[in-house]
Amino acid sequence: MKLIFEKSSSGRKAIHLSKSDVPEKKIDIPSQLLRKDVPLPEVSEIDVVRHFVNLSQLNYSVDTGFYPLGSCTMKYNPKINEDVSRLPGFTLSHPFQSEKVSQGCLQLMFELDEYLSEICGMDKFTLQPAAGAHGELTGLMLIKAYFKHKKEKRTKVIVPDSSHGTNPASSTMVALDSISIKSNDEGRVDLDVLNEIMSKDVAGIMLTNPNTLGLFEKDILEITKIVHDNGGLVYCDGANMNAIVGITKPGDMGFDIIHLNLHKTFATPHGGGGPGSGPVGVKKELVPFLPVPRIGKVGEKFKLNYNYPLSIGQVRAFYGNFGVMIKAYAYIRAIGAKGMKDVGEISVLNANYLKEKLKKFYDLPYDQVCKHEFVLSGSKQAEKGVHTMDIAKRLLDFGFHAPTVYFPLIVKEAIMIEPTETESKETLDEFADVMIKIAEEAEKNPDIVKNAPHKTPVSRLDMVKAAREPILKWEEKSLKN
Repeated sequence: MKLIFEKSSSGRKAIHLSKSDVPEKKIDIPSQLLRKDVPLPEVSEIDVVRHFVNLSQLNYSVDTGFYPLGSCTMKYNPKINEDVSRLPGFTLSHPFQSEKVSQGCLQLMFELDEYLSEICGMDKFTLQPAAGAHGELTGLMLIKAYFKHKKEKRTKVIVPDSSHGTNPASSTMVALDSISIKSNDEGRVDLDVLNEIMSKDVAGIMLTNPNTLGLFEKDILEITKIVHDNGGLVYCDGANMNAIVGITKPGDMGFDIIHLNLHKTFATPHGGGGPGSGPVGVKKELVPFLPVPRIGKVGEKFKLNYNYPLSIGQVRAFYGNFGVMIKAYAYIRAIGAKGMKDVGEISVLNANYLKEKLKKFYDLPYDQVCKHEFVLSGSKQAEKGVHTMDIAKRLLDFGFHAPTVYFPLIVKEAIMIEPTETESKETLDEFADVMIKIAEEAEKNPDIVKNAPHKTPVSRLDMVKAAREPILKWEEKSLKN
């Protein structure tokens, strides 16, 4: 596909305007505000339209194909949710409006809080955090505020080696030291190690359940008991809630805090820069510390309340990403309690179906019944010189987006696959067939895989050069590169 500059032809214009009959008036513009001459392409309107439409069709999205990214839960987003979020009563509202004319918006947020609390077994949610990592940050701020109020100095957070990378990063952001704990041979938290490192200076543990290997922590009640017996709190990274929603509740497992990704489990779009939403739910002991304002109900009226002296304050402008909340609210209302359970059951069924089809062709380090996702290893293919990145690039030739690769770090040559509940058996079979074909190519003709992709507009890019020498500022010479 040509660059639009390569389509340029001297003298060609996109539009032709009639001579203006309005008298010209000279305006003195400060020189620092004037744009320097920039060489722009000279093209017709149809050239512009076709170029950018064709360019947009190169984008891969969940609306155009299967997105098996592990842990990211890239499932189909029902379009009815988009329609609801565009209703004039929502799109024409403004956060500076008075409570009197914002009752519908306040009611939606109030009820979404109640729904999420019921689904997760928590007592109260804040909807302010703008994404999952922001939810983690908020949750850890709540933990710090809780222990500060109790006049306890706790400086450490336990983070399993199978956790999401944002967990230790979030701990560092709030000046808490991360203690990594290794998984046992089953890929779960080692209780003996946990008992050894628990102490009175540990504020809590950040645990993803199911974890990033797609495995449920079967000793979760014992884990939460060990932490609670030492006065600590248990934080649930709810990024993998898709596997258990409608089936079990983190609150019943002993979790004190959870963040959710509305742009994952609750079917609101994500990617492309956002926006996201990472609400945080807590048990009653932590409710006084939640961000303000909080929405309450007095009679039939919904009110904003800032009068919570122990609150950590406001963590997001206004009330959070409201448009995302609308879509999650519509999703919950549309599928109901039975639909939620279907989500959990089918996501687990789809993952196990794919796992069984592929484990004969790729290494499966943890060969167990999984939840919503599973992790293969490309170690067998690596013996032929074909690595996980090569497999990911070869998938592009068949029109599939690659799964998550090289994560979690505890699996060598990791290939992390999450099919989600929205994909059909036919789609899963097509993906499995391609993965099997690539495994066969790696065995019989590895060069095909090692040099992939072959059918994309550009071949494999130099990722090291892109990382170390990125072009961050446009220059005329960049057109020649």
